[in-house]
Amino acid sequence: MRTVISVSIPEEMAVELDKLAKATGRTRSEIVKEALRAFLWEERFRTFRSRIRPKAKKRGLVTDEDVFKEIS
Repeated sequence: MRTVISVSIPEEMAVELDKLAKATGRTRSEIVKEALRAFLWEERFRTFRSRIRPKAKKRGLVTDEDVFKEIS
């Protein structure tokens, strides 16, 4: 199932989007879907990270490097 949404963007952004679409052979819709997919993934990751941060801190895992050392 698909849902159609309408989004208003500044003219400069529309021009840039059109240039990118033409240069890459993709449609505006494909580019916007790709960008939204990435944004939603990043938001889920940020939410997950903020939820586990207190538990990780208790285990001494404060930085990304700490985590990589733990799982390596």
